[in-house]
Amino acid sequence: MHPDEIQRSLAETFPAAAISVEDYTGGGDHFSVHITSPAFAGRSLVERHQMVYRALAALMPRIHALQLKTDAPGE
Repeated sequence: MHPDEIQRSLAETFPAAAISVEDYTGGGDHFSVHITSPAFAGRSLVERHQMVYRALAALMPRIHALQLKTDAPGE
């Protein structure tokens, strides 16, 4: 999988977000995602991660490892 697939999927769900995706092993199945979105304001870390996992549900069978950093603007 290419990081752009993850980027596109997240951008559909979080259109106002700043999103960066990195394949940190080069193998196409270990990714690091940093997303800053107004949708995360007032949400707990668990809620934020659940939102991201829902957005990536169709891709998750192809992702072995996913590191998440989720911020609201200004954090």
